[in-house]
Amino acid sequence: MSEYILALNNISKAFPGIQALDDVTIKVKKGSVHALMGENGAGKSTLMKCLFGIYKMDSGEILFNGEKVNIDSPHTAINLGISMIHQELQPILERSVAENIFVGRFPLKRIGPFVIVDHKKMYENTQDVLNTLALDFDPKEKLSGLSVSQMQSVEIAKAVSMHAKVVIMDEPTSSLTENEVDTLFRIIRDLQNEGVAIIYISHKMEEILEISDEVSIMRDGKYVGTWDAKELTTDLIISKMVGRELTNRFPKRENVPGEVVFQIENFSSVNPKSFQDVSFELKKGEILGIGGLVGAQRTELMEAIFGIRQTTSGKIIFKGEEITVKRPKDAIDKGIALLTEDRRATGIFGVLSVSDNVAVASLQQYIDYKIVLNNKKVEELSSKNVDKLNIKTPSNQTLIQSLSGGNQQKVIISRWLANDPEILILDEPTRGIDVGAKYEIYTIIEELAKEGKSIIMITSELPELLGMSDRILVMCEGKISGVLEGKEATQEKIMELCTRFM
Repeated sequence: MSEYILALNNISKAFPGIQALDDVTIKVKKGSVHALMGENGAGKSTLMKCLFGIYKMDSGEILFNGEKVNIDSPHTAINLGISMIHQELQPILERSVAENIFVGRFPLKRIGPFVIVDHKKMYENTQDVLNTLALDFDPKEKLSGLSVSQMQSVEIAKAVSMHAKVVIMDEPTSSLTENEVDTLFRIIRDLQNEGVAIIYISHKMEEILEISDEVSIMRDGKYVGTWDAKELTTDLIISKMVGRELTNRFPKRENVPGEVVFQIENFSSVNPKSFQDVSFELKKGEILGIGGLVGAQRTELMEAIFGIRQTTSGKIIFKGEEITVKRPKDAIDKGIALLTEDRRATGIFGVLSVSDNVAVASLQQYIDYKIVLNNKKVEELSSKNVDKLNIKTPSNQTLIQSLSGGNQQKVIISRWLANDPEILILDEPTRGIDVGAKYEIYTIIEELAKEGKSIIMITSELPELLGMSDRILVMCEGKISGVLEGKEATQEKIMELCTRFM
């Protein structure tokens, strides 16, 4: 065991109706990057939560540095030398970067009989960590002022600041730009040189093959095997993950765009640093891809169209008539739906059931006599959508937070489909989702377009943008830098437009 810093032996964990882990054994070498792969629901995050003390395993043992340990809480894990970057960010938005990094372990000082937080030392320590990671943040800045990708970088800084011997990274690059990914990989290699082991969970095949030493694959809560990363290819990983050959990453495109049904004219944000003077059009049955780097203001533009953000000028023309959208309810009433970028923060209602999450946007349709909710009809709606979108859940009353990321995403899509929208805006619809679940969501998008729904899809993944779009609109620095027909688009053309105004 001397070469292994960590061994998870025969780990099992069950939830009501689900055997999440079934006799899983994985060993991690010192100073290695050990990738953990599998479809959503394969058990990867559950296994890591058992290691980090969030869940109590039903059976099995954990050996750390050759000794059996009982990890009953995250605090215990951190004290042992294990840190974790979670897939779903949980930032404390109204506290500073420094406070988020050192939460639960603030440096203290004594003044007379009182022990207080040593803010000066905390800010200095934070600056040291940020300098090490080449992150240009003010330690005193509130997290509410940062983008999702910047918050992800703060989480990475927190993990590094703990001086851990094992760092678990669960989808650490899901919101990072290419430059930020390069920075993360540099950090990982520096940690490796110091003997730190990294457990790296990601659905991005290219990353796995670039950064990993070994790859372990799980399927349906079971351990499939471990391979040297050099022995693997993307196709081989996919076949071992899903248990079959996956010949096409995208479904056959059969939608036929028709006449223009939706137009945005001269849209400008109240924030002068956000989108300005943006105009575009959307056709019936079209999938319009929106490309751009993080900070291009794509999300902000879509939120303004949906009535979440204020504008100083601009028109929305729907089927030839100008409409007014001042709040999300106005957009919903007009047949516009928005699937938001951050599934956990602004998508799911985690403490509510699958059924509640499906029905929440269309409850008005199921109120009898204007006062009584018809629970039978709500349940019928939920069952119909669970079947239609192949949502894997023990029951409709299961809390949505216990589902895999891909199934959560399908629940949110079904929520909007219950309203039968004509315009569906999808912001990073496959973020943090495995290749099998991605294909299912792509198929849903294609079927909706075939039915005549008009789709706006924001995505930071170039293969997805190219594989799913009829046309591609690219944004840079809050402006439209170009529009490409899907057939003529290439990664090189898109990247050139992504940086045109920089």
